[in-house]
Amino acid sequence: MLRSDVRMVSVDDHLIEPPDLWQRRLPAPLRAEGPRVVDVEEDSEFRLLDRRVVRIPAHSQVWVYEGSVYPNTGLSATAGTELARRNAEPTRFDQIRPGAYDPVARLADMDEDGVTVQLPFPTFAGFGGTRFLVAGQDRALARECVRAYNDFVLEEWWASAPDRYIPLMILPLWDVDECVREVHRCASRGARTVTFPDNPTPLDLPSFQSGEWDPLFSALEETEMPLCMHFGGSRVTPYVSPGAPMAVTPVLFGLTLIGSLTELVLAGTFRRHPRLRAVYSEGGIGWYPYVLQRIDQVWDHYRYYDVTPSIDATTRPSEVIREHVYGCFIDDPLGVRDRDIMGVDHLLWESDYPHPDSLWPHSRSNAEKVFADVPDDVVQAIVSDNARRLFRLAPA
Repeated sequence: MLRSDVRMVSVDDHLIEPPDLWQRRLPAPLRAEGPRVVDVEEDSEFRLLDRRVVRIPAHSQVWVYEGSVYPNTGLSATAGTELARRNAEPTRFDQIRPGAYDPVARLADMDEDGVTVQLPFPTFAGFGGTRFLVAGQDRALARECVRAYNDFVLEEWWASAPDRYIPLMILPLWDVDECVREVHRCASRGARTVTFPDNPTPLDLPSFQSGEWDPLFSALEETEMPLCMHFGGSRVTPYVSPGAPMAVTPVLFGLTLIGSLTELVLAGTFRRHPRLRAVYSEGGIGWYPYVLQRIDQVWDHYRYYDVTPSIDATTRPSEVIREHVYGCFIDDPLGVRDRDIMGVDHLLWESDYPHPDSLWPHSRSNAEKVFADVPDDVVQAIVSDNARRLFRLAPA
């Protein structure tokens, strides 16, 4: 069971970047084209970067970056909003909880939820830090935007309560050498991890098996920083059919992570980088038993074929996963039931504040139900000790 004295660590939450983040932190000559929040006074239509046209109601706020408009969608910060009132309408900062964008205000929300430590992913910058890769035409500006975000996390968000937050960085993904430099720069200042696309290729980036990311993975090994990959980090969602209901996508969250995990393992990444650790966020853990079973079946049947040159013919893939990969869940009773198949030392808990999957302010009380029949030491490992060890936090 989840004892009342256990100090819970959530490894997947989200911060909404304050509207003035880049305007305060970018060099003055870059601010005009850098990200900023503007008010929309009248009902308007805007063409997005992907050519979709969106209608923005009057009195909304939107992000503008290099002349392109990005709606500030309400589903990014639903904490405190009744289920029946949640929607994707563009919203204003004064309509969401201050804890979504203010690290000091968030502490009270964490206390109300029974959560001691959070690891927040970015929002405007993208779960995988891809905004400045995809939308940034000016690479010099994009590089400064990445640095500004990371400095904000280290100097403002984490600095506001160093024992309550895990600082996660974004990367200049268009240049591997710059990624390596940013890893070392941020690690020297206290960063604990980086976010990365769960699949680089849809972003016109090199694949995992290309070997081009090896310098980055080596830098993460050197700095002891895990590679965090969040569902949607590659900006790709599971395809079903045109016009499928929006609810289809969250049901299928785990599919893109299954693909990422399988490729990463069978590409031999962990054989080349034995100290690299990968964390898969917001995909649940109930699918791990099947994937562990199936990947070994494929290994048994295909490992001597020329079509699978990267497969290690001596180490079962399931063993590689159990050593290098961490699964994360918010509310997954089936995954908790089958926890020993993956191994309890590689399972982590999430609260997902302030997103729709979050149970705030009932995250802890719900976890008490999920863990009701689980031994105390196992619960302690999953909701606290595993994360503290992985991200090098002080013991509880």
